[in-house]
Amino acid sequence: MKVSHNQNIRNVAIIAHVDHGKTTLVDCLLRQSGIFRDNEVVQERVMDSNDLERERGITILAKNTAVTYKNIKINIVDTPGHADFGGEVERALSMVDGVLLVVDAFEGPMPQTKFVLRKALEANLHPIVVVNKADRADARPHEVIDEVFDLFLELGASDEQLDFPIIYASAREGWARKEIEDTNTNMEPLFEAIINHIQPPACIQDGPFQMLVANLEYDNYLGKYAVGRIKRGIISQGENIAVIKHDGTVEKGKVAKLFIYSGLKRIEVTRAEAGDIIAVAGLTEVNIGETLADANHPEQLPVITVDEPTLTMTFMVNNSPFAGQDGEFITSRKLRERLYRELDSNVSLRVEDTDSPDAFQVSGRGELHLSILIENMRREGYEMQVSKPEVIYKTIDGKLMEPMEHLVIDIPEDCMGPVMENLGRRKAEMLNMVSTGNGQVRIEFNIPARGLIGFRSDFLTETRGRGIMNHTFNGYEPYKGDIQHRYNGALIAWETGEATTYGMLQAEERGLLFIQPGMKVYEGMIVGMNNRDKDLEVNVCKKKHLTNMRASTAEETVKLKEPRILSLEEAIEFINEDELVEITPNHIRMRKKVLDKNERAKYNKQVNMMKAQ
Repeated sequence: MKVSHNQNIRNVAIIAHVDHGKTTLVDCLLRQSGIFRDNEVVQERVMDSNDLERERGITILAKNTAVTYKNIKINIVDTPGHADFGGEVERALSMVDGVLLVVDAFEGPMPQTKFVLRKALEANLHPIVVVNKADRADARPHEVIDEVFDLFLELGASDEQLDFPIIYASAREGWARKEIEDTNTNMEPLFEAIINHIQPPACIQDGPFQMLVANLEYDNYLGKYAVGRIKRGIISQGENIAVIKHDGTVEKGKVAKLFIYSGLKRIEVTRAEAGDIIAVAGLTEVNIGETLADANHPEQLPVITVDEPTLTMTFMVNNSPFAGQDGEFITSRKLRERLYRELDSNVSLRVEDTDSPDAFQVSGRGELHLSILIENMRREGYEMQVSKPEVIYKTIDGKLMEPMEHLVIDIPEDCMGPVMENLGRRKAEMLNMVSTGNGQVRIEFNIPARGLIGFRSDFLTETRGRGIMNHTFNGYEPYKGDIQHRYNGALIAWETGEATTYGMLQAEERGLLFIQPGMKVYEGMIVGMNNRDKDLEVNVCKKKHLTNMRASTAEETVKLKEPRILSLEEAIEFINEDELVEITPNHIRMRKKVLDKNERAKYNKQVNMMKAQ
């Protein structure tokens, strides 16, 4: 079969560290390619279509778009920057021939720059380096290019990959330039670089159809779409095709509708050929990593391989006293269905049944990966409880090994003391420290993944919100010893009822509260953090006895301290092994696994006896 190159197509992915401007750059390319009408109102970061993406300002899901420049179609895949979404990056790279590596003109290469670039080099893709935010007052583009080159060498790039073109850009201002001194005000140099330096897709036009499913999309009308790049042959609407499963079994399917991408829209077509990125509707049972092939010649393509999970949690049916008050889906059957359905599109996730029909083991790439799943589920109307995250250990050559993370922090110099002390307790090993000017310092560490659980909230407190931290998976190393997760005990509600100002006033002398007056609590629910290292029961529902001497309006003048309302991630980080986070569409509560105070005392006694043995 003859291999040719489709000169009318370029397939490129945009990769970068989180917040270096990938999605804003895609916005620019879309606007300047004439995709939108002159009078069309387009929101910023138009590719971040998921609610959570827009709220958090990060890309979670890889997405496809396409622009046309000089009669050449450029398919663009926007990828996440977080290492937690590595599975999304690996899928995206299976569809393209080159990458735009976006690097901040001040920050330079960061941990996730290294992560995504390694993936691209391993896939033998050709890079274009885009030094973004070159309009920053503190930009240092030439030093950043040197750092990028060093990173390419460190990752073992080939001579061809090292010969990368450099584009300086400001996605916010809408320009890209070959030289920093140029004065053009459009993205034309970047379009030209894509056409001239990214290889046209290699295609086998005359063979039987073959395509790897790299992504799934959904809508309410046609259901599931299988997205991928045609490796070989031609596909037509209405055609019968084979779906080759991961295990090699073959199922029959029919192409109900066929689409290509143009801007943010899917355009229906009757046929598509090798090299193009398409979406196929009508295949209800198709999953990521499976092969679509000619019905008469079903040949399987290599399955996408993704990094193994490093963190695991137990998802359970909510059995708290307030269970079922908020959620629409509360049974173990509904919870199990939803978790296993997530596996269809979330390739980095693992779900396993446990001995209990009401509990499921869910493993992912990190806290963010799992918390995004939980947040999506609660917004869909699910109630559940989750356990403290635990790292996944491995035994290699008879040694217990644990996952490590490469941590990079940017902090003010006056915060170094408490941050370094905290990281020391978490078994972090310092690798490098450099001053970045303006009283800021960048420090790199190798730290056990479990040492990072709960660190982010400490870090923000210790740097008074001025610190930036990033980390990425750094392999497995021998077990580093015990790490104390939390140095404070919990304040636990003594009884079920409604929190009163009077009761909370008594309790806040003991520590920091997580609740507000009028909030309903139940016995065994965690309502705050103790000043000391032991758990303590407090009666936040206590009411002031009314007498002739004391009027009921007297407590209105009392001023409580501002409570700390924990986010989902903070709650997951806070809990200990004997605690759970209860999650409903409207509430996030922390609780003890054993709610009754007497039963809890017996349980703790048994646990301590087992530890002593």
